[in-house]
Parts: sequence; C-alpha cells; structure tokens
Amino acid sequence: MSQPTLNMPGSTDAAALEAMRVRLQGRRRMKNAVALTLSLAAMAFGLVWLIWILYTTLRLGVGGLSVELFTQSTPPPNTDGGGLANAIVGSLMLVGLATFVGTPIGILAGVYLAEYGQRGWLASFTRFINDILLSAPSIVVGLFVYALVVAKMGHFSGWAGVFALALLQIPIVIRTTENMLKLVPNALREAAFALGTPKWKMVLSITLKASIAGIVTGVLLGVARIAGETAPLLFTALSNQFFSLNMDQPVANLPVTIYKFAMSPFAQWQSLAWAGVFLITLAVLGLNILARTIFTNK
Repeated sequence: MSQPTLNMPGSTDAAALEAMRVRLQGRRRMKNAVALTLSLAAMAFGLVWLIWILYTTLRLGVGGLSVELFTQSTPPPNTDGGGLANAIVGSLMLVGLATFVGTPIGILAGVYLAEYGQRGWLASFTRFINDILLSAPSIVVGLFVYALVVAKMGHFSGWAGVFALALLQIPIVIRTTENMLKLVPNALREAAFALGTPKWKMVLSITLKASIAGIVTGVLLGVARIAGETAPLLFTALSNQFFSLNMDQPVANLPVTIYKFAMSPFAQWQSLAWAGVFLITLAVLGLNILARTIFTNK
C-alpha cells in the first residue's frame, strides 16, 4: 500500500514567493530596459539637433570671418565689404554694463534669502517674484522696459538695453547664490558664532568665500543667457549702423544685427549674419564650458 503524500505548507509558500520574486524581477528589468531605451533615444534626439546646429553654424559662419569683420562697421545694403565691429563693441558694452549692474544686486539678494530671510514673508515674496522672472519670456521684459523707459524718454537707448538685460540676469544670479550658500555646512556658521564673529563678517569671510566658485558659475551662466538675447534689445537699444559709444542713443549689437541681416535678401549681409552667429555661439559655448570647469573644480 502506497504511503499518502504529505502536504508541507512551508515549502509551497517558499516556492510561491520565489516565483513571485522572479516575476517582479523580470518586470523591473523590463521597465528598466524601456526607461533606458527612451532616455538614450531622447539624448540622441537632442544631440542630433545640437550637432546639426553647431555644424551648420561652423560651416556657414567660418566663411564670413575676416580681418574686416572686426575692424569695419556694418555696411550699407547691397554693398561689398564691411564688418561687425560696431555690433561687437556694442554687445560687449551692453552685456558688460548689465553684468556690472545685475551681479551685485543678484548676489546681495541671494545672500539675504540664504542668510537673513529664511522664514520671513519678504523672503517668500522675493522668491516668488524671482521664480516669475526666471520663467518670464524675454520679450515680456523688453516690452516692460520699453513702456517704463523708452516710452518715457521718447527714444531708444543703450541704457534701456542694459536695464532689460540686467533684469534677465538678476534672477539667475539670485537663484545660484542662494543655492550655493545653502550648501555651506551650518557647522562653519556655528563655529564662527562660537568665536564671537559678527554675522556680517561670517557671511563675508566664510560662507561667501566657501561658495565663490558656484556664485561665479551663476554669473557666467547669466552672461551666457543675455549674450544672445534679441527680443529685449529690439524694444530698448534697437541698433545703429554706425560706430557709436553714446549710451543715450541706439547702440549697435550682434543679436539685432544678426536678425536684421539674416532676414535681408543681400548675400553680403547674410554672410555677416552667419559670422555673427558663429561669434555668439562660440562665446556662449566658451562661457558654459568655463562655468562647468569652475563648478567641477570647486
């Protein structure tokens, strides 16, 4: 007579758990493979367009480079020769002055948000306004400055362009400064306070010094952001065909000159426009690489 089969609940439950674990592991691997494939496809999609843009800029922009590009002003329509000297100098003036104005304001506001106003209503309101400015289209800032400055003055000017570019740069510097200061360990602050250091001196000598690389990175990213802005300058600084250092009048600049020359039917203007695109792309790419290098070597 055969012996009856014994039912062992422990072994059955273990086998069921093992089968469930294998199924869950298979599902996780499948989801991971799908997510990895989609991520690689998205990366490849972005890289294809980036490489295409850089290749087109390099192919069409290098042909317009010459000594005259940096020594002569923009030419009249349908003429040979000419360059972008006035637009290059004008862009350097606008971006440089905007950075000179916007950087101290952004750093001081970031220091206040990180060190003094962590829980106050003013800090919350400032962060809210800063978030709005970060996401606001640049053309809205240009229209705002046009209504506030250009319409009141009755004419376009380089100072209005500086004001518009500074408004675009300040939120970037504020956000970067606040985030970098928050990364400084509180132990450094507590040690300084324990030694009787005033708070203003602690901020100046310890937290700012410890986060200087990140703050400089934010400033460079802000410069890269405003270097190629066209819409704000169309409503503020406009452009100037001649070489002029007078900031009370319209000032030539690369973004508006590129926009105007690229839309023209003249081959010489189009060649200069591509050369200007190449210069701006090279400058922005260099600033981003410099910012990344500084932040990496922090």
